[in-house]
Amino acid sequence: MMSICADLADEHADLDALVATLSESEFDAATPAAGWTVRDQISHLWFFDQRALLALTDPDAFVADAATLANAGGVDSSVLPGRALTAPALIEQWRVARAALLEAARRHDPSSRVMWYGPPMAARSFITARLMETWAHGQDIADTFGVDRVATDRLRHVAHIGARARPFSYSLHHREVPAGDVRVELTGPGGDVWQWGESSTQVVAGPALDFCLVVTQRRHAADTGLRVDGDHAREWIGIAQAFAGGIGRSRSHIADAPST
Repeated sequence: MMSICADLADEHADLDALVATLSESEFDAATPAAGWTVRDQISHLWFFDQRALLALTDPDAFVADAATLANAGGVDSSVLPGRALTAPALIEQWRVARAALLEAARRHDPSSRVMWYGPPMAARSFITARLMETWAHGQDIADTFGVDRVATDRLRHVAHIGARARPFSYSLHHREVPAGDVRVELTGPGGDVWQWGESSTQVVAGPALDFCLVVTQRRHAADTGLRVDGDHAREWIGIAQAFAGGIGRSRSHIADAPST
């Protein structure tokens, strides 16, 4: 648990460094996520870090809060709080919330179950999911300003969720998971090979960064260096989704984008 918490803290710090000096106008810049500004991205992380802390410390209160959110309509409730704050105030509130989350997580049994917006999760997986969310929304902000972030071995956490979420991706689309396995074979930033699954014919392989961008739906697979072999592998990678909630909207393949 201490290891994943340390990695999440590092992910927080990297994103903090990216946004800490942005002006108010830069905070209101539109990101590649339709309808979301940089401010909205940070507000979303802040909002759900608070809910994650609640899930760890007061499960009953979390369940009640989740029911309230489920009945809320209109604009995503997670972006509204940040729109009422200045950029420095929002960043400071996010810092406070994420520090409190990490403090609570470090005291938690990594195998204990934590309530969330779906089936309960092991606490370690729960914090891993927060890292994935932080990285993915950070990618939206980096893309907004054309920043190439340094890939780190923390991507292994994101890739692990993406590989293990194959059944979830099918369930979102109301499809049966095809029989058999898909092997995911990725090259990490340091050259290490990370692997999930054992199939010799159904394979997704390539840079870990590219796989993480695809399963968080920040890139279309055709715009990456991934190699996808086999019908089942191709079907899955077309709907792959590592994050909870409804069906996400993958970034369009560049060849399908309208000309300008």
